[in-house]
Amino acid sequence: MKKQTHTLLKNVFGYDNFRPLQEEIINRTIDGKDSFVLMPTGGGKSMCFQIPALIFDGITIVVSPLISLMKDQVQALKANGIKADFFNSSISVQEENEVITKAINGNLQLLYLSPEKLIAVSNTWLKQLNIKLVAIDEAHCVSMWGHDFRPEYTQLKMFRNSLPFVPFMALTATADKSARKDIEAQLGLHNSKLFISSFDRKNLSIEVRGQVPKKKKLQEIINFLGRRKNGSGIIYCLSRKNTEEVAGFLKKSGYSVAFYHAGMNHEEREKTQTDFINDDTKIIVATIAFGMGIDKSNVRFVIHYNLPKNLEGYYQEIGRAGRDGLPSETVLYYHMRDFVLYSQFADDGANTVMQKEKLNRMLQFAEAKSCRRKILLSYFGEHLTENCGNCDVCENPPEDFDGTILSQKALSGIARMGEKDGITMLINVLRGSNNADIHKKEYFNLKTYGIGKDISFFNWRDYVIQMANQGLIEIMYAESSALKITPVGWKVLKGEKKIRLTTPISIDDKKKIQKTAKIVTEGEIHKDLFTELKKLRYSISKEEKMPAYIIFNDKTLKLMASELPTTENEFLTISGVGMNKMEKYGEEFMNIIRKFKSVAKPRKIATTVKTFNLYKDGLHPTEIAEERNLSITTIFSHLSQLYAEGKAVNLEQYVTTETIAKVRIAFYELDRKIELKPIYEKLNEEVSYSQIRMSITLITKNE
Repeated sequence: MKKQTHTLLKNVFGYDNFRPLQEEIINRTIDGKDSFVLMPTGGGKSMCFQIPALIFDGITIVVSPLISLMKDQVQALKANGIKADFFNSSISVQEENEVITKAINGNLQLLYLSPEKLIAVSNTWLKQLNIKLVAIDEAHCVSMWGHDFRPEYTQLKMFRNSLPFVPFMALTATADKSARKDIEAQLGLHNSKLFISSFDRKNLSIEVRGQVPKKKKLQEIINFLGRRKNGSGIIYCLSRKNTEEVAGFLKKSGYSVAFYHAGMNHEEREKTQTDFINDDTKIIVATIAFGMGIDKSNVRFVIHYNLPKNLEGYYQEIGRAGRDGLPSETVLYYHMRDFVLYSQFADDGANTVMQKEKLNRMLQFAEAKSCRRKILLSYFGEHLTENCGNCDVCENPPEDFDGTILSQKALSGIARMGEKDGITMLINVLRGSNNADIHKKEYFNLKTYGIGKDISFFNWRDYVIQMANQGLIEIMYAESSALKITPVGWKVLKGEKKIRLTTPISIDDKKKIQKTAKIVTEGEIHKDLFTELKKLRYSISKEEKMPAYIIFNDKTLKLMASELPTTENEFLTISGVGMNKMEKYGEEFMNIIRKFKSVAKPRKIATTVKTFNLYKDGLHPTEIAEERNLSITTIFSHLSQLYAEGKAVNLEQYVTTETIAKVRIAFYELDRKIELKPIYEKLNEEVSYSQIRMSITLITKNE
């Protein structure tokens, strides 16, 4: 079975190795057992049910609330030669009937349904299907403790009970401990095993900017975009009005941008989303209504224009950047008024206490002076031993100092003002401001008036927030955000306890250091070639009416621009290139690479040369694969290529004369076309692609 799953991974999806936990989840599913998969956005959840779906002799049902994501995933599956379709409210009655016919006739391996449609048809034609696996995507939607509860998900337990011997798989990117237990109970999972993948997306840099005035924030965003020409990204805003204002501002500045929010009609939203997915629009300014169904792999940045309302939502939203594994950036802007507004929303909604607690955790993250990735991962139960080195705090570690006297000044001001005022009034008193409110309340008579005039307003605000985070004061939002001194704060004020604060760092004074997150490739990327490959991908995407990244993602194109494959064997070694895509697109991409190589010398040692050097050192192919962290299939491809080039490789020892004879017959029956898949199928899938590849090399070389 292991050989079969690895063969599918390479030949269908084009990858040499599984990501952590994927293989274990797949094997458990093949054994007919339930699983609960908790993996970050872009962590490879889909592969966990897609490979079992290809192994099972029947159909896999995938339940998802995200209509646009269904469409993307089905397109991607079809591009890899897999029989898949979706059934939701976006298709016509005629299309529905076509999907039903294909499903009943056994012509589908995967069928995606929205929960509403699943419940509606569960007692009709769905009963006629040979269902072998059910995957519940976005499973947090079933829990009241989740951040995106959907009532229709609660009916899925009945469907689960109707298929007691079919394995179920629940998948989500965001669920805390309370939500996890609830999900298992609500879906009726049987003795399921919880798989928690690392939530550490090392390729995402994290930066937080607080209390930035609106005009300065817009200018900073313009400066940010100016340094990232043609980059694709999402800017999340709190309100619909904000999305339109920010999009308008960026459009006037010459950027390819559109806004997206729930107030638009369906056609407008659909077009906006499609244009973004197809790279016709580079930047989307949106409320959180956008992105849940986006599987776009080349989003290079995510900016939060406002504070998110919880860490689950924030993590999921930044996770839409860098899904191809390449370095990507996230920037969070927040202001205390965002916090106050969300607090008011929480008061008017359900689960008020829980919402406010999660909002507080979000603010603590934003105000933190320690490694942000540590804070974020600890929320999901994962603990880093070292600082990440790829967040703003790690890049610019704050200096700390004895802040006892400074804190005592602020605490004294709060006490003398009767604990009735907020941060702004306190700072104005400490700085000796001469405004009307201070005169009206006669705060200029207080002993604390003007005792902190040597400290800027920005720095005072930072210190007061630090004091709140350290438990010296509380912000009473129900009392117009008045500051109250806690028991710990009184101890500091009385000199019974010392406190340390960190020095605020202005964004303008930050020293930008090189990001630690890097994508490792074996050679230098030829930027001109990468640009040409992107142009070709874009033209194909227009012709085939599918998102460009479904053809090949940026990571795969960069590997092409680094490895410079010009033969079928070389092209198949590129991560992300499966047999179906190689046959469909390979020649066009290789033609561009061949033209490039004819006018440019490679700037690196070819990957086949590295394999040859290890072969000459006496290493067996399995040892070479281990040494180079490549699959044995890839190494045999290299050896075939080297043999064809006349290098001293004893290829005959790796393939039997009987196998060569079988391949020769099929090869000649297929008019000597060097296409591996038809030969593989003609030999009843009994001879591996590696064996076919080596056999053809020996046949053609020795004729």
